[in-house]
Amino acid sequence: MATSSVSKGCFVFKPNFKKRKISVPIEDYFNKGKNASEDSKLRFETYQLIWQQMKSETERLQEELNKNLFDSLVEFLQTSHSGLWKNSKDWSCEIKLREIPTAALVLGVNVTDHDLTLRSLTEVLQNNVTPYVVSLQAKDCPDMKHFLQKLVSQLVDCKVDVQSKEKESVQVIQKNVHYSMDSLSAWYMSVTQKTDPKMPRKKRTSSSQWQSPPVVLILKDMESFTTKVLQDFIIISSQHLHEFPLILIFGIATSPVVIHRLLPHAVSSLLCIELFQSLSCKEHLTTVLDKLLLTTQFPFKLSEKVLQILTNIFLYHDFSIQNFIKGLQLSLLEHFYSQPLSVLCCNLPEAKRRIRFLSANQCENIRRLPSFRRYVEKQSSEKQVALLTSDKFLKEETQSLLENLHVYHKNYFLVLRCLHQFTSSLPKYPLGRQVTRTYSFGISDVGILLVFPFEFTSIQASEFAMDPHLAVYAQSKSIPAVHVTVMCKLRSFLVPHKYAVHFQIRELYCMCLEKNIWDSEEYASVLQLLRLLAKDELMAMLQNCFKLFQSSSGKELGNTAKKIEEFLAQFQSLDAETKEEEDTSQSQSKGLQKTDLYHLQKSLLEMKELRSTSKRQTKFEVLREQVVSFVDSLVREYLLPPDTQPLHETLYFSSAHTLRQHLNAAPRIALHTALNNPYYYLKNEALRSEEGCIPNVAPDICIAYKLHLECSRLINLVDWSEAFATVVTAAEKMDANSVTSEERNEIIQYPFKSILQRPDGKQDWMKDVRNSVLSEKLLNGDAIN
Repeated sequence: MATSSVSKGCFVFKPNFKKRKISVPIEDYFNKGKNASEDSKLRFETYQLIWQQMKSETERLQEELNKNLFDSLVEFLQTSHSGLWKNSKDWSCEIKLREIPTAALVLGVNVTDHDLTLRSLTEVLQNNVTPYVVSLQAKDCPDMKHFLQKLVSQLVDCKVDVQSKEKESVQVIQKNVHYSMDSLSAWYMSVTQKTDPKMPRKKRTSSSQWQSPPVVLILKDMESFTTKVLQDFIIISSQHLHEFPLILIFGIATSPVVIHRLLPHAVSSLLCIELFQSLSCKEHLTTVLDKLLLTTQFPFKLSEKVLQILTNIFLYHDFSIQNFIKGLQLSLLEHFYSQPLSVLCCNLPEAKRRIRFLSANQCENIRRLPSFRRYVEKQSSEKQVALLTSDKFLKEETQSLLENLHVYHKNYFLVLRCLHQFTSSLPKYPLGRQVTRTYSFGISDVGILLVFPFEFTSIQASEFAMDPHLAVYAQSKSIPAVHVTVMCKLRSFLVPHKYAVHFQIRELYCMCLEKNIWDSEEYASVLQLLRLLAKDELMAMLQNCFKLFQSSSGKELGNTAKKIEEFLAQFQSLDAETKEEEDTSQSQSKGLQKTDLYHLQKSLLEMKELRSTSKRQTKFEVLREQVVSFVDSLVREYLLPPDTQPLHETLYFSSAHTLRQHLNAAPRIALHTALNNPYYYLKNEALRSEEGCIPNVAPDICIAYKLHLECSRLINLVDWSEAFATVVTAAEKMDANSVTSEERNEIIQYPFKSILQRPDGKQDWMKDVRNSVLSEKLLNGDAIN
């Protein structure tokens, strides 16, 4: 742009905001790459539809899982200031008025999920308790001034239906530079007095709470706050509690003990603390897997390696549900981007309709699938020719195969849950890891002190008889009886807990995805343990499985439910026989009571010989063996690995290497790839080059890095600069009469070799000067005398 001016000056040209850069639609990225096809837009739309359904399902699950926690918090907040406005002269009420109600909310170490949980909690509190809810972070409150400034600014921004006079008071406090609790209390009193209780914006629990709603302050990361800031704020707020009703919520990631570490007793005594525990992140993960992957609601599935990568990142890195869901979204996106046949990853009626409109290229893609090739090899020669030559016959066969795949998933998950019912309560949990590690670790004295650091003397000694086997083990290991009682309580709480059961089904699912589970040693041990179960335990397992199969609509699984019902009826018919056997055993035991040791041993040996000689099984043992064989047949028939099914590639994402590259942090490899091959990330055709070549259009840092790699140990700065200038400017070669490039490099490096490569670090200055003179003569073409 040119300007006409007599004198020199600086001219400002405002940009034209009308000319904006046109953004490329996201679906256009599906048209690029080696797997581009004519239905890329349809694949992208299918991805968006499935992801929206999964996202809404996860949000619904989070609301359900956090409902109990939020309800208890709302009840605590509603009742915390119930006696605040009562004119009571009781000394206990006066002491209570000096204490700030505080909710210690233990959220766990998954810090990345705290923001979403506290955001949902803020919405719940604003809708049910008070409109004045403020959330503060430690990084925004380094001192008391910034703490009050953030508190006031967020309180003013709270949306409340007030009169116009209130807006004037808001503007006054915004202009006021000096922030203090006195001004904040005066602002609160003016706002609450001018608010009309008859015109609430949303439904409140009571009109009194709307007239004087408390102010809820949420400290998201309490461990990061400065001790002095917390102490000063709590002390000042306790003095203004009758004018400024405050409720604190501490977001704690580690342990409630951090409150006493940050606050001395004089300050913590001003708080009325109540502890709240959020849902375990592992239990949350199990619920997400159960509702998103172990179901036929969503056709998209993960292979064993991909699922293992996501769960390992969760269990060994961050415990973050949000990161796990993002990894699941990335897997879904990568599946629809890299697999052309992912267009069939939808519900069954829609998939059948899309199969009828497949192009010739898509039919060829189906024929190239490894699972389809294995299926074709098992067919007759005539059918093989038809599948490889006729597109119409291929589409019909694809419809039936895809229908069989959906039926396979339906039966697969039902039998998987049935097997889980049988294996979840077995000793040592052979098909999954359980909380028994915590229990076995706690058997030792050190383990008990780590698990339960409270006072042991409060436990009664009569509770020692809860587990006689554990008592015998404790006596052999000289463990105190009180410690054993604690471990009995621990086991009674952990073993029946639903988290222990749910955590196992993930590992069982991974084992079934990987291989034939009946070929493993763990499965053989499961069958052996099932053959030792008592009648009550076996009937309870069968009843749970009957409820699962009764909910299914399949014909084969319907027959399975009838078979289980028959087993239950046969077990119930054995009650009369078992009672007779118990009566006979009691009579035999009564006969053996009054005798000496010699006759007792003799009678026991005779009974043992009789049992060993008579190998005849009882009716219960025969029936139990039939149940175990029935479960084994179900597992072998329905729990086949997914890779044995034709067309499983259309629904399963198995590119674990691609997912690992995106999720696992490898900064050195990424930096080396970006500097050595900029085309890998920039995707610019001008940056393509053969191996060993350095394009002059590459970024300067890439050129310098590749030149740096050519040196083994030491680098000559002059040579490096000259080579960089040569590559960038693409200079022509030197004249044939001049010194060659290799000789020139040797000449340039020669004066510096004595400095850079001498091992002793000493310098021969006379020799260096002579070398430099020789180098200059050689470069200038002069003769050397």
